[in-house]
Amino acid sequence: MAIFLRTAPRTALPSPAALRLPSLRHLGPNWYATVMGTAIVATAGAALPVHVPGLRAVCVVVWALSAVLLAVVLTARAGHWVLHRDQARAHLLDPAVAPFHGCMAMALLAVGAGTMVAGQDVIGHRAAVAVDTVLFTAGTLAALGVAVVIPYLMVVRHRPARGTASPVWLLPLVAPMVSAAVGPLLVPELAPGQGREALLLACYAMFGLSLLATLVVLPLVFARLVHEGPLPLALTPTLFLVLGPLGQSTTAVNQLADAAPGAVGAPYASAFGAFAVLYGVPVMGFALLWLALSAALVVRAARRGMRFTMTWWGFTFPVGTCVTGAAGLARHTGLDAFTWLAVALYALLVTAWAVAGTRTAAGLFSGTLLAAPRPLRPATARTT
Repeated sequence: MAIFLRTAPRTALPSPAALRLPSLRHLGPNWYATVMGTAIVATAGAALPVHVPGLRAVCVVVWALSAVLLAVVLTARAGHWVLHRDQARAHLLDPAVAPFHGCMAMALLAVGAGTMVAGQDVIGHRAAVAVDTVLFTAGTLAALGVAVVIPYLMVVRHRPARGTASPVWLLPLVAPMVSAAVGPLLVPELAPGQGREALLLACYAMFGLSLLATLVVLPLVFARLVHEGPLPLALTPTLFLVLGPLGQSTTAVNQLADAAPGAVGAPYASAFGAFAVLYGVPVMGFALLWLALSAALVVRAARRGMRFTMTWWGFTFPVGTCVTGAAGLARHTGLDAFTWLAVALYALLVTAWAVAGTRTAAGLFSGTLLAAPRPLRPATARTT
């Protein structure tokens, strides 16, 4: 079988100066990953079951940074839709880009949770509840919307070919799981009665719909790896996205178990507590297995020349959900093993965030991350 390289028309390549010129036209929904990855550093740090001097203050600073990033990216993305509506529509119809629209919902939810966990040290509890209520409501509506719209587009417009399943497909499906994990923070803020119970059970419903949707997609992703081989180098970091639904679902069941005693009757509250451990421990075990597999494939890709792209932010938020999941298990089991697991994963998270953040800042200053994609150079050979 002959494989021919694609060739580009004989047009002049853009000059380096043009490539460095920033433009909102090429600012995609994947930029919300910077907000998610930053916010989870604050939330996960505050959730650690150990006391580290000064860590709380650092978490507050990182939360403030995530809030600023959210405002900047929301504004930039609004400008993208106003000024470059044709490109925005093209992103929705591009099967490689469309799933990233789930990142907006998760960014809203992550910053809202960070406001409750760390931000209230600065703005006060009452203001934190108000901010989180707005962000949780907007984020949840967006999460439920993308969980329907993106799969619908995949079926009727994208029609991806067999063997092209990607971990990126999980992004719109895991967004409701983030709502399920952060929603319990608002349960105690409601008056006792129907409101509390309704919010708690709504979070369980979002946990279920996201979990079952993940169980549909995850076998497709693994089958693609087994039958088609490793992902392209630039996409290899997206393997870490699988940790998102695993860690976030573990976080969700533990958070829901914490909120249950004040929202439902004793038999159910105790059952929710038992379910948090019975579900969380096996899923965390699978998350560690997938982490090891993904890390091995990332090392392989690095040895073959993997360069920095925005997909490196996939090393942050998914790992952060495993930190909060392990911290929840440490809280409910009392086992030191989960405590140290949370600490080790948090160290990995902070390292990944620092690297991704530094490389992103450098790409912004140079203009390469917002430049138009380079056209393909003319092919000089073909493989048979």
